[in-house]
Amino acid sequence: MPFPYYKLLLASFLLIPSYSLIAQQQDTQTEQLICPLPEFKTISTNSSLLDKGTIQILSNFTSIEKDQQAIFKGGVTLIKDNQQITADEVAFNRLNAELRASGEIHFQREGVNVFANELSASESSNATSLSGASYFLAGNPGHGRAGKIVVTANGDLTLIDSSFTTCHGEVPDWQLKASEISISVEENKGEAFNARFEILDVPVLYVPYLSFPVTDERKSGLLEPTIKSSNKSGFEVELPYYINIAENYDATVAPRYMSKRGLQLLTEFRYLVNDQQGQLDIEYLHKDNEVQSDDARYLWRYQHIGNFSDNFRAHVDYASISDDNYLVDIGSKHYNSNDAYLYQIGELAYFGENWQGIMKVQDFEVLGNHVQSYKTVPQIEISSATELGFLNGQFDIYSELSRFETPNTDLPEASRYHVEAGFTFPINRPAYFFNSEFKLMQTYYEQERISSGSKLEKTVERTLPKARFHGGINFDRDANYFGSKYTQTLEPQLQYLYIPDKDQSDIGVYDTATLQDDYQGLFRDKRFSGLDRIAEANQYSWGVTSRLLDQSNTEKLRLSVGRIVYLNDSNIAVNEEQGIAADKSALAADMYLRANNQWQFNGNIQYSTESNTTNKSQLNVDYRQNRDNIFQLNHRYSRNVSGSTLEQLSLLSSVRLTKEWQFVGRYTQDLKQKRSLESYAGLQYESCCWAVRVAYHRHINSDLDEFNYSNENRDEFDSGFVVQFVIKGFGSQKSTVGTQDMFNSSIFGYKRPYFLNN
Repeated sequence: MPFPYYKLLLASFLLIPSYSLIAQQQDTQTEQLICPLPEFKTISTNSSLLDKGTIQILSNFTSIEKDQQAIFKGGVTLIKDNQQITADEVAFNRLNAELRASGEIHFQREGVNVFANELSASESSNATSLSGASYFLAGNPGHGRAGKIVVTANGDLTLIDSSFTTCHGEVPDWQLKASEISISVEENKGEAFNARFEILDVPVLYVPYLSFPVTDERKSGLLEPTIKSSNKSGFEVELPYYINIAENYDATVAPRYMSKRGLQLLTEFRYLVNDQQGQLDIEYLHKDNEVQSDDARYLWRYQHIGNFSDNFRAHVDYASISDDNYLVDIGSKHYNSNDAYLYQIGELAYFGENWQGIMKVQDFEVLGNHVQSYKTVPQIEISSATELGFLNGQFDIYSELSRFETPNTDLPEASRYHVEAGFTFPINRPAYFFNSEFKLMQTYYEQERISSGSKLEKTVERTLPKARFHGGINFDRDANYFGSKYTQTLEPQLQYLYIPDKDQSDIGVYDTATLQDDYQGLFRDKRFSGLDRIAEANQYSWGVTSRLLDQSNTEKLRLSVGRIVYLNDSNIAVNEEQGIAADKSALAADMYLRANNQWQFNGNIQYSTESNTTNKSQLNVDYRQNRDNIFQLNHRYSRNVSGSTLEQLSLLSSVRLTKEWQFVGRYTQDLKQKRSLESYAGLQYESCCWAVRVAYHRHINSDLDEFNYSNENRDEFDSGFVVQFVIKGFGSQKSTVGTQDMFNSSIFGYKRPYFLNN
């Protein structure tokens, strides 16, 4: 029967909030690594028919003594809203406003299940106490025991002589024991006093005070440490601390101790304001014990992206470094140790209905003994497209203003003005396409700091027309191969490009380089990036592609081959004095094969039929059963990379050995110099509540700074190990750890193959 007058007396007990010490997000692909969650039967009642806040008490027997004490026995159930308590006996004393329960007590509400031997609630103390309690957090494997649990009226929870773990079993792999644990969901704050961290019931760490989050919201606190070693830095320990500054601001501060070099500080600050977001990273080492210089070594990087309205967008990515060998010696998560420059750009773009404009400043901080590049301060681009109203044509215009500067006083500087305008007439049909283009290109240069004897002129004007015709036909037929039905296509295409010859030796090279002559590049309308060189073109490009599509239109096989045929003789070389040459036409081929959902092959080659040599080639073999079982074999060849021939073979693999054990390996071999460039082997053990990773690495070092630190001895190779522990459900939001970062963090990285449906 309902007893509404008990409402005030029971309120202190029935206000227990929903607790979640750790937010667990289950991954369906690794669900077997999630600790099993206990299931508790919820008693079905008609509480949904009661008014909010009304208390209902159900029991087999009820008695009232002298109108002062009510006693409920036999399957007693107290229900209020979505909360309930079951017990063998419940007694309520109206005079002193006390409630006591005994027997097998089970308290339930969203977020928590508590089992206890005794329960007492008092209006005077405005709190509820449970003795001999064990608790289970709903929705995640967090659970533990407590000698006593005290619940205040505002929902704060105090656990005396308690434990917490996410592991299951009589003896958990790890658990946290404390003399007192206080939890407040409202403040997202948990505090543990006199805490002991135990592994298999063996104490391994004592912490007088520990703070942690109790919901999935962010909270300041320690993150998982990383322990590793290397020849160049020695033994390393990195201990990050997360700082939750505000709802839209946070930071991470990570001291990194390197036994050979000293103590480095890594900081990261992030912000999110309306449509603006950014990040500032600073890495600082005051004194490097491994180098003779007393100068500090640092790296900082600022990144920002945001929209000011529906039309304006801003982008900034700027980084700077103390010395050229910083990445080689110390390393950074922002760049690869073999990177030769740091990209620096600031950009503001406007997107209108028929036109768009971009203003940017761009620079490169060049590392090592490389040619100093030009910076653009600024570069302004404006483009627009206007429909003509006939033949699906449009009038396009592109204009650019660029200023090129360099700190190298031996090189010239320049301002460049370029306008390109003309008509395009695209025709696209399922069976064919034909695009025609007629444009006029006008460029004006003002060049400064010209050295004596140079062919460069102070002012240069260049006017060039361009005509381009590009068309293709799509044939298909039904085919039957190896007992399966396919649709086979034949897709020939042809392009003619005309640009007259123009002597450009009086123009410097500021932002221009040769583009790749791969299969897709055969049908471009230019041979060079940038505008300093516009190659003469009186040529046609041909290409043929054939595909096999299965009955679900999935591409199973693709073969493409083509080349450029020059109709004039001047394309052999373009201004070789400036270091840019137009290579002779090469036969370009591309191949893709998808044997099944796991196996995939792709490759390409650029082959010179005149010299019977391969200019470039690449072959990839991929096996991907799932994200835990991956195999990739790569072969790369290039006949001319800075005057040298490159040929490399790489093998990457990730293998699930057992339910808990995962292996990751990488190996790259230089076939020309017959040496290993990189080797890596890692093992990871992951249970439902913790993980450990052990890995060994060895890779080649670069030496980019031969001036400031020329007296330092750097080994040709660096090697070391990495050990990392992850305790799931305590200070970590991860339900599964995974090994993707182990697989990706190589010199060349893992390029995931594409599985596309046409």
